[in-house]
Amino acid sequence: MRALVMKFGGTSVATSSHLRRVAKRIIQTRRRGLHPVVVVSARGDTTDRLLRVASQVAARPRGRELDVLLSTGEQEAMALLAMAIQDMGWDAVSLTGAQGGILTDENHTRARIISVRPDRIRAEIGAGRIPIVAGFQGVNGYQDITTLGRGGSDTTAVALAAALGLGLCEIYTDVEGVFTADPRVVPKAQLIPRISYHEMLELAGRGARVVHLRAVEIAKKYQVRIHVRSSFTEGEGTYIEEVGEVEKGRVVTGIAHEEKVAKVTITGVPDRPGVAATLFQALGQRGVVAGMIVQSAPRGGVNDITFTVAVDQSEEALEVTKEVAAELGAAGCFVEGDVARVSIVGAGMLGHPGVAGAMFGALGRAGINIQLISTSDISISCAVARSDLGRALEVLHRQFELEREA
Repeated sequence: MRALVMKFGGTSVATSSHLRRVAKRIIQTRRRGLHPVVVVSARGDTTDRLLRVASQVAARPRGRELDVLLSTGEQEAMALLAMAIQDMGWDAVSLTGAQGGILTDENHTRARIISVRPDRIRAEIGAGRIPIVAGFQGVNGYQDITTLGRGGSDTTAVALAAALGLGLCEIYTDVEGVFTADPRVVPKAQLIPRISYHEMLELAGRGARVVHLRAVEIAKKYQVRIHVRSSFTEGEGTYIEEVGEVEKGRVVTGIAHEEKVAKVTITGVPDRPGVAATLFQALGQRGVVAGMIVQSAPRGGVNDITFTVAVDQSEEALEVTKEVAAELGAAGCFVEGDVARVSIVGAGMLGHPGVAGAMFGALGRAGINIQLISTSDISISCAVARSDLGRALEVLHRQFELEREA
């Protein structure tokens, strides 16, 4: 079976004309002798619209019902796309995540795929039909609908490719591929033809939204190459794959950013073993994801801990931190908004001296104050004022010569 998983994002199917364009592309793939397995996201801003409606009827909608609601966006898209293909004379069948064999854990709104059983998909291909699978969703052991979180359709697509034993998964979106920075913010950003799984994991984890982080994790684990392409052009796009040492080019491959960040600080924390664990375990139990973490040097037996979270989790993070502060006898805690994170990423940074100095120097010369710093083996991240983000991206893009072709 020569199958190919093709995933189309929300902008790719946002209008009737877009749906028909996608249908034609799928049919062209079938005519080339491949069997398309299509994964589709909700159309346009459908998910945001459904979330707004939910917030109007319930202050805190329960996760199970929210998943039932949000999953309808992908179901609408899959049915319409199947209709468009059928109208062009080809046989297609729409499948929910459950029908497509996507089995998840029990965490509503942020479920993780635990297994994929693509028997129904294989049967539909064998019957000559083109399966159109709803992305972003699955089913748990209680047969309840679950959703995979923002960007989850990418994860669905790569997981299906892995389960089908395929070495390639195509992801179609509204951009031409992976760029050295967000081209909407940095006009001189360049397309990256090939990027390693490791680098893409770092970029996705630090705000680049071209491909979902978990999708890249699965692709790396099962050696599925991801081909990121535009739905609207015929450009070659970007391949996410293993890249050998001799093929690595620049020291810095790309820059990612996260605009909606908040900074939470707990002050006067007792300086004793286990305190940090108490705080971050409590945050984890409430589903709060901490980003950059800095602990100050102890003074008088106490210190301060500062960490970043997404703005939409800042209220819950502060609530949890207040509870922990009371438990530990800390002095207090507070949250600051208007923060952004900018990160440079590159496998070439390994063993290359002076990268941090170059980054900090460039920001300093531009008058941009660094509030927090965190590093990994191939990335450096800085928290800056949100008002400085655009300038920071341009300055760093120029500093590391990302405007020239690799």
